[in-house]
Amino acid sequence: MKNKITGRSAFLALLKDEGITHLFGNPGTTELPIMHALKDHPDLTYVMAMQESLVVAIADGYSRASGKLVACNVHVAPGLGNAMGSLYNAQFTGTPMILTAGQQEQGHGLMEPVLYGPLVRMAEPLVKWAVEVTRLEDLPRIVRRAAKIATTPPTGPVFISLPGDILNSEAGIELGRSTRIDARVKPSDEALKAFAARLLKAERPVIVTMDEVVKSDALKEAAELAELLGAAAYQSSTPYGSHFLSESPSFVGTLARVQKVARDTLAPYDLLIALGGDPLRMSVYSEVDALPDGLGMVQVGLVDWEIAKNYGAEIALKADLKETLRALIPVLKEMGGATLANRAKQRLAELVPNNWAARRAALVEQIGKSASRTPIDPDFLVLQMVEAMPDHAILVDEGLTSSRQITALRPHRDRYGYHGLASGGIGWGLPASVGASIANPDRPVVCFSGDGSAMYSIQSLWTAAHHKLPLNVVIANNGGYRIIKQRLLAFHGDDNYVGMDFVDPPVDFAGLARALGCEAIKLSDPSELKATLASAFNRPGTKLIEVMVDGKL
Repeated sequence: MKNKITGRSAFLALLKDEGITHLFGNPGTTELPIMHALKDHPDLTYVMAMQESLVVAIADGYSRASGKLVACNVHVAPGLGNAMGSLYNAQFTGTPMILTAGQQEQGHGLMEPVLYGPLVRMAEPLVKWAVEVTRLEDLPRIVRRAAKIATTPPTGPVFISLPGDILNSEAGIELGRSTRIDARVKPSDEALKAFAARLLKAERPVIVTMDEVVKSDALKEAAELAELLGAAAYQSSTPYGSHFLSESPSFVGTLARVQKVARDTLAPYDLLIALGGDPLRMSVYSEVDALPDGLGMVQVGLVDWEIAKNYGAEIALKADLKETLRALIPVLKEMGGATLANRAKQRLAELVPNNWAARRAALVEQIGKSASRTPIDPDFLVLQMVEAMPDHAILVDEGLTSSRQITALRPHRDRYGYHGLASGGIGWGLPASVGASIANPDRPVVCFSGDGSAMYSIQSLWTAAHHKLPLNVVIANNGGYRIIKQRLLAFHGDDNYVGMDFVDPPVDFAGLARALGCEAIKLSDPSELKATLASAFNRPGTKLIEVMVDGKL
């Protein structure tokens, strides 16, 4: 005879068996059955955030900094509505996430009570799968399927609506077992040889890498391919992760998210080797196309939607990057022989004066000239912050205009060491850094945020302080939405900045941080930056460092 179990306890037991260790949430009345059941599952840590958008963003940061499946729970229709912006971010980055929301009891929902909404229809545009549980007996199958779907490439969030009567009912049910689909596929021998032949034919190949390099743990292999070919390597125009090992002699930097600049950068090459998703994701419209005329492209990745999405590929392989590169490199060595080795050596020598390391050295010298400027030059702040960070620290970046030089100054050395804003929806950085810190308790985390972005999610500091996380939030305070000012001036020639300043009254970020339980420091003297930041980064606890930077255009 099957042992009887309540829906609420079965739900938590299923999550734990799927590898979930933390449940991120903000409870409401319909979630009370889950809160009631948590006392019987003390090994599951509940992480409360003070608004549902933060709940999902914290879970997103946890997953991006660990590669693990995450679970989060929000409160009925308004809670799901609050979470939609963060869910959009999670969809964009393919975060494996089970998002649930409490729903009114079946039958009661028909009466459209307070807070009711069609949760499945609301979630569907932003998730891989959305479903409402209508029988307790189906709960195990639904949770198991949700975990499988979320973790199978293309990974991404799924949604489950949990009616109260399902959570509170009791039945004898089997919980089933977890399934993970191994998607680490590689191309056929014939496809690999054809791909290798095309690479060897190129006189001036260039590699552009995307987030699948991180997801497949292929940083080492991508650098090995670049050095084997002697090919210049760039991160894509949306470099939101550690997409290439910066200190490889092949690495040049990040493609600009401006069509003409990207086009001019790629013009000298005769073959673009795209590793992962969209290599040329732009921001605003331009009549200029980012891909130079006549530049051929080959592409490898598991997310077929992204392969040749905007530009046709001569060869397109739906395959795991790590497995493909591990198989491709020996084929290239065999087919290319001494000719390839000699050509690569020459190409690498030509790259040295202009690679990432050389560019960094020149940039450091240039930024150093603004060391005494007040208000503080944001580029100088970034340089001091990078140099003050411990080598094993994790950086979460949503500095927008103030962080324009971060990827040019801080080297990517491991797949989880850097996380940037991906979708463009601001307010992600602070809560994501909380999740990254929870996922990596032995690594200090530094969040670099603009003041405008920080105000979207400042209350996430309370969660960090509550959990006593080793998190340091550096706010570049320029008193407004500088990126919008830049674009108004550049696109329209207008310097009448309506709704873009918050200086009357000014926002006191240090005061906000103290009110939320954090240590806070405010800096306006550039000579104090490095020592103050280094001290903060090497002390325990959550801290906010507000830095007054130059906001003039």
